[in-house]
Formats: sequence, structure tokens, C-alpha cells
Amino acid sequence: MRRPGIHTEERYALTPEEARQYQEDGFFVRRAAFCDEELAILREAVEEVVRSAASSSGLTYEIDGNRYCETSQTTVQYEHRPEAKTIRVVEPFHHLHSDLDRLVDDPRLTEPIRGILGCEAVALWTEKINCKRPFEGSGFRWHQDSPYWSHACDETDRLPNVMIALDDAAEQNGCFRIIRGSHRAGFLPGLEDQSELGPLFTDPRYFNESDQVAAVVPAGSQVFFSPHSVHGSEPNRSDHQRRAMILTYQPGDRRMFKIDEVRNVGSEPLRSQVAS
Repeated sequence: MRRPGIHTEERYALTPEEARQYQEDGFFVRRAAFCDEELAILREAVEEVVRSAASSSGLTYEIDGNRYCETSQTTVQYEHRPEAKTIRVVEPFHHLHSDLDRLVDDPRLTEPIRGILGCEAVALWTEKINCKRPFEGSGFRWHQDSPYWSHACDETDRLPNVMIALDDAAEQNGCFRIIRGSHRAGFLPGLEDQSELGPLFTDPRYFNESDQVAAVVPAGSQVFFSPHSVHGSEPNRSDHQRRAMILTYQPGDRRMFKIDEVRNVGSEPLRSQVAS
């Protein structure tokens, strides 16, 4: 639903202050961008996708003791403990539910991304659901996204992220954390701990952990952040959910990360679906 007399593009466009924060800090926050009705739709869609992923068959394997399952449509990661059956990540997801596919085009995501990229044509790169269940949602070590993507993309600095908090995020339930200004160093060295995934986790000698910012935000908030920003999270030690979605965009007409297709974005608000 649009406010009379204000174009959607102008209403959600990147502001000069947000542009400055993204350039200097590597992130900025928009609080409570999605209303309760929209959050209910998104949570239901996410849980449907997770239930479907739990019942899907595919290639199951372990890396560094962590269990994964590759299906024809997505990659599923399980919680970090032996024989875990609780799903922690589903990537990608937009093609698994119509409401989540519409979310890709929402101008609250795409208009700021256009401003960050400095181009009108924008496409989806990848996206994932993070399920941090009460008392069992594991944390995630400090890392950058760009090294993980570097084997598949030549311009990893042009892959901005936006996280949507589906639940209130607090330190007790393992909120998202980011190292302010860490993006300015570009690629940072990974761990040399002899593990297979170690190189994808950032060596703590190359950033200052005291610069971390905890994204304590209400449900429906957005965190836009650079692919070079060092980020991570603590475990969920509470009885509250801490679910989130992270969508990553790129300049238009480029294929997605895990799906051999191009998914250019439009400008249809999710809210219009609620209003109808």
C-alpha cells in the first residue's frame, strides 16, 4: 500500500546518511520495516519451506562434523552436533514458496540495494533462511561472505546483503553481530586450523573484536551489510525463536549462485498482497 503522492521508489530509496554508513561502517539498519501481518505471512512461508526441506531426500554428507543435504532445489544445513535433525539453514529458498518469491521484488529491499550498487537493473544472487531455534540454535563464527563466493563471482564487492529479522533479536537469542568498518580491508585471511571450512572463517588477528555491533532489533527490521563485513552470531540461549532471512543481490542480468537462471527484480511490495 503506497502513501498518496509519494512514489514507492522515492519512499524506500537509499538516504545520504545510509549511504555514508554503508561506506564507512559497512552496514546500516532500518527498524521495523515490515508490519505484523507481513511477518505472519513470511514466518508461515519459512516454516513451510523448512518442513518441506526436512522431508526431502538428497545427497547427505558431512564437513568438519557438520551435516548437510543437497536436494535438487536447495542446500540444507543441520545444527552443529552429532546426528542433529534440526535444520539451521536453507539456501536458496525463493523458488520454494510464492510469498518468498514475491519478497525478492519488495522495494524495501530492492530500492536501497539499487542505491548501494548504483544501478537500476538488479538481480538476485542468493538467499538463505537462518533458523535459530530456542536453546539449540548454534552460533556462527566470525566470517566474511566474499571469500565463500569468490570462486563463483569476479565482483564480490558488488554483492550487498539485506537481513530481515523475523523475530525480535536480542543478545540472549543470538542476534546478528557485525564488525564495524571491517569491510574496508577487503578479503581478510581465513583460519589455518587444518579444518576443511577453516579458511572461510576470518582469522581474528586481522580485525578488532571490540568493534562489534550487536543488531538488537525488533521483528521486521532490516540490516543491510557489505559482503566484506566480518559478521557472526552467538548461540540462542533463550526460549525465543531468532529466525532471519538474508537476501543477496547483484547487478542485473547475471545468473544466481546456486541456480543456473537469472532472477531480475521488479518492484512489487509484499504489503500489496496483504492489502488484497
